[in-house]
Amino acid sequence: MRIDVPYLEKYSAELAIEIAKQEKKVHDMAGVRFNLSSPKQVGEVLFELLKIPYRWRKTATGQYSTDEEIMAELALENEVVSHILKHRGLTKLKSTYVDALPALVNPRTGRVHSSFNQALAATGRLSSNNPNLQNIPVRTPEGARVREAFIPRDSEHVILAADYSQIELRLIAEISGDEAMLEAFQAGKDIHTATAAGVFGISFDEVNREQRYRAKTVNFSIIYGAGATNLSRQLGIKRTEAKELIDNYFAQYPGLKHYMEKTVEDARKNGYVTTLMNRRRYLRDIDSRSSLERSNAERIAVNTPIQGTAADMIKIAMVRIHDILTKGNYQTKLIMQVHDELVFDALRSEVDALQPLIMDSMKHAIPNLKVPIEVGIGMGNNWLEAH
Repeated sequence: MRIDVPYLEKYSAELAIEIAKQEKKVHDMAGVRFNLSSPKQVGEVLFELLKIPYRWRKTATGQYSTDEEIMAELALENEVVSHILKHRGLTKLKSTYVDALPALVNPRTGRVHSSFNQALAATGRLSSNNPNLQNIPVRTPEGARVREAFIPRDSEHVILAADYSQIELRLIAEISGDEAMLEAFQAGKDIHTATAAGVFGISFDEVNREQRYRAKTVNFSIIYGAGATNLSRQLGIKRTEAKELIDNYFAQYPGLKHYMEKTVEDARKNGYVTTLMNRRRYLRDIDSRSSLERSNAERIAVNTPIQGTAADMIKIAMVRIHDILTKGNYQTKLIMQVHDELVFDALRSEVDALQPLIMDSMKHAIPNLKVPIEVGIGMGNNWLEAH
């Protein structure tokens, strides 16, 4: 893909200023200058100088741990920690993408050539490296701006992005057969609002923004097997409150609870789980004596049929789209696959003809599903605009 190098150079300078600002804020608030990139110094300042209570296990070398999870928890109640996290995030963004991408441009082609690995991720998804395009932190406005640097080959082309909408939630409804969830998707309702209505015991129209956000977090957490502790951390609420949310969630979607229990039971019996396309993933730790390894294998057992089927779907769609582009002698190229999204360097004059073909290939990759599959398509002069 073509990269706008001058844009990234300008953005790198902007980030350097913001990083320095965050560093000054932290130093001013802590009342001492220290190296924000040193976990040892960060730990000493936070837990010894500022006397923030430390309630976790120390590292193997006897240092305070300042990993992402601990810092995210502390940031909820401590401003200096949230600025350290902000500083970390911006520094990583600058070094990993903004400064690294221009250096990866091939001088012969003028493009960046990422490697997509077919058989590396155990879920069956493609993975990407040199550079890893699937880790750009798009949820932050600063991270999203990196996508602006991905541009079409020339003015005759545009970036076209097609992505599955809530594919994993749709597939969990399909695979579990939960009636309430299937019904919500079939009626075209917003699934997070529908979930919130059930969880909070109110009508669909009464759901407010905060309730929808909580329901959305529960929807995605359940897919990845998160418990009450994890959910309470994500939402910044008490563990008892998070447990009540999960209990209400399963009361609303009993088919989901049944699916999860049955899947784990079948995994124990067979030693593997399968996707809708019958691709297997073996789980050697499903009967492990270690409760940690066993519960991790149980989470994988629940998630693999969902995430694995989504992986199968997009790969089938990619093969079909490749055939369409080849047989139709189109100049448009499929240049990236990121999670549930396909990105094209598309010739402007071909866009109108190709959009319905791309959408159809993605929607019907697996035929005869009870749940409707939705695909969103956008286009623009860069990847951010197209998304």
